[in-house]
Amino acid sequence: MINGLSCVHLELTSRCNKKCWMCGRRKLEQEYPEKCNWGDMDYGLFKRIAKDIPTSIVVQLHNNGEPLLYPHLGNVLDLLRNNIRCFDTNAKLLLEKADEIIGNMETLTISVIEGDEEGDEQYGIVREFVRRKGERRPKLVYRLLGRVDQPERWFSLPGIVARRILHSPQGSYDYEKRVTIPEIGICLDLLTHLAINRFGHVSVCVRFDPEGNLIIGDLNKNSLEEIWNGRMRKHYIDCHLQQHRDWFKGCNSCDYWGVPRED
Repeated sequence: MINGLSCVHLELTSRCNKKCWMCGRRKLEQEYPEKCNWGDMDYGLFKRIAKDIPTSIVVQLHNNGEPLLYPHLGNVLDLLRNNIRCFDTNAKLLLEKADEIIGNMETLTISVIEGDEEGDEQYGIVREFVRRKGERRPKLVYRLLGRVDQPERWFSLPGIVARRILHSPQGSYDYEKRVTIPEIGICLDLLTHLAINRFGHVSVCVRFDPEGNLIIGDLNKNSLEEIWNGRMRKHYIDCHLQQHRDWFKGCNSCDYWGVPRED
């Protein structure tokens, strides 16, 4: 049984076609290029993982890369049709992949960042995509990160605007505003989420983790159920319940508690 799991972040690709100033990947590429082994998930591996994911839960098809770059995106969405299919995108390839997306997923989030020199171009692409899809799925969410230029134009499009505060490019800390801590005193992502990178390694959450400190299992060796109910994840939860998230690398430098904060 995989009780409590409500969302899986599945990294189809770690490649990205945009250079955002607030992305920790770019600093990593400059200082530690040997750690930047960007690429795509093997499609055969994806199919094996897909059989392991419970139906009806949310599958977010992104982690640190741009999902629209994945060559088998349409097939992936079709295979996950019994799940709630979502992902975040910079929208650069949105029109090129429109036929694979329209009518084939539930929610699509457009990440709009503060100080983006390509902001006008991005808005134009999204507006055309909205025109093409009409009333068909996916429903759109516009995630405005930081102090976005001309935010009002995003409110004019059909969909939901979700405003978010910025944090350090290197990780989920140094937020521009105080984070929200849940009353139970434990990170909600730890209780409900898992992240799977392109190699099949499973982490307790989707925070930026270039060192792999949050990895608790490998789907090439164990099932998703075994990892979810396994000793390592239980140990994480026990330590968090004792208010010792500082005992874990990855958690000890993170200020996020699973509760998004609006800007």
